[in-house]
Amino acid sequence: MAKKLLKAGLVVSTMTLLSRILGLVRDIVVAKVVGADSAADVFFFANKIPNFLRKLFSEGAFAQAFIPVLTEVMEKESKQRQKEFIAKVSGTLGVIVFITAIIGVLGSSVIAAIFGVGWFIDHLNGGEDGEKFELASLLLKITFPYIFFISLTAFSGAILNTLNKFAVASFTPVLLNISIIGCAYFLSPYVSNPAYALAWGVFVGGVVQLGFQLPFLYRAEVLVLPRWGWADHYVTKVKTLMIPALFGVSVSQINLLFDTMIASFLMTGSISWLYYSDRLLEFPLGLFGIAIATVILPSLSKNHVNEDKKTFSETLDWAIKLIASLGIPAAVGLFVFSLPLLLLIFQRGAFTVHDGVMASYSLMAYSLGLFGFMLVKVLAPAFYSRQDTKTPVKYGIITMVANMVFNLIFAIPFGYVGLAIATAISGWLNAILLYQRLHKSNVYRLSKKMILFMFKIVIASAVMGIVVYLWSSGLDWANFDTYLRLKHVFVGILGAVLVYTISILLLGIRPQHFIKH
Repeated sequence: MAKKLLKAGLVVSTMTLLSRILGLVRDIVVAKVVGADSAADVFFFANKIPNFLRKLFSEGAFAQAFIPVLTEVMEKESKQRQKEFIAKVSGTLGVIVFITAIIGVLGSSVIAAIFGVGWFIDHLNGGEDGEKFELASLLLKITFPYIFFISLTAFSGAILNTLNKFAVASFTPVLLNISIIGCAYFLSPYVSNPAYALAWGVFVGGVVQLGFQLPFLYRAEVLVLPRWGWADHYVTKVKTLMIPALFGVSVSQINLLFDTMIASFLMTGSISWLYYSDRLLEFPLGLFGIAIATVILPSLSKNHVNEDKKTFSETLDWAIKLIASLGIPAAVGLFVFSLPLLLLIFQRGAFTVHDGVMASYSLMAYSLGLFGFMLVKVLAPAFYSRQDTKTPVKYGIITMVANMVFNLIFAIPFGYVGLAIATAISGWLNAILLYQRLHKSNVYRLSKKMILFMFKIVIASAVMGIVVYLWSSGLDWANFDTYLRLKHVFVGILGAVLVYTISILLLGIRPQHFIKH
């Protein structure tokens, strides 16, 4: 089982790596075009709102509710019933997200006023940030339809993942990045504000991603005409699971929107600095955490349906072992190398050295929570696979309230960096609560062997961090040109990997630990 999961994980990670690399290229283009000024703040704001709803309807709540039910249908029902179920889910989901998209387009000004309240107040009082509110309202009209296309894309991707065809869904985000890059280069010279070109790139990306997956559904013989199926037995089961899952996923997204709301009162650039630092954090989170969570959910669901508790626990063991060995050193690396990475990737065009320095502070804060975020990604499927979507909601609400309190505590003395600190602490709180419940319910417990393994990883990562810090602290990153930055970052990363590898080998960790449970 571990070999099969490892193979699937490598496929998803490879595709995710390609997506993340193009995502960084996209962000480099965005940084060059709009930098971290007011237009950048508004574009990131306008892109965040539909992304919030996308995660509610598709990637998060929907996938967590749909995959376990689809697995059950495939294990128990005929081929014809499987197709009927897929048709009814696609039709029901499609109608809901289409109506949501229309409401978002028509009510863009109201949405901009709610989540960009600082800009809206300036708009009413004739302040200098009033233009941000007006631009946000217009950009939302362009980006909001994205929710319709990407929700159906996530739906088809969930089907393919359940069929163990992970590569297609993992590759699909590449097309969004290509669309945004293309519009940034070819459309921005013809519009009054480059933010419009980026917004159209999001819209085009949604259409292209959905179109890309349809042929693969056809080959798998699961491409069916959508049908309304609100009252269908299995659709009702998905709805029942999805409603609490909506609250669970919305918790982290509401936290992000709450951060945006607070940041709209802070200095210009705050939203952008948080965005650029978050983008670097998302690289290892997507490459390791989300990729591993993606491949274990169908397996855990099958283990639960077949009442195979031993394999269920072993699958979680394997997932945590893998994210610990990759996520902990990644977090240390991002903390130590925050400024060099940001300057190397983004410092050109409208993005200045000052922007890199400011973003590095929030990246260091975010990195403290990286392993906690990864733990949440792999622990949550343990609940969803057992068709328990209520427990993550309960802890998610606690985490959301705690994050809001942390925001108010840390934002006052530390500004936008305080928002990143609050997010990191909240991530750890969520992970701890999820694990405690699994432990008390006898679903999963960390063995002494696993705890020792993680302790060794922490030691090896600390040694790596100290060595890299001592080497890089004397370098003048701000005044290096791109070539020198690239050269020194490459040497630093290579050295970090070498030190970490030697350290874990000396501590007794071997490759077979990740192949065998």
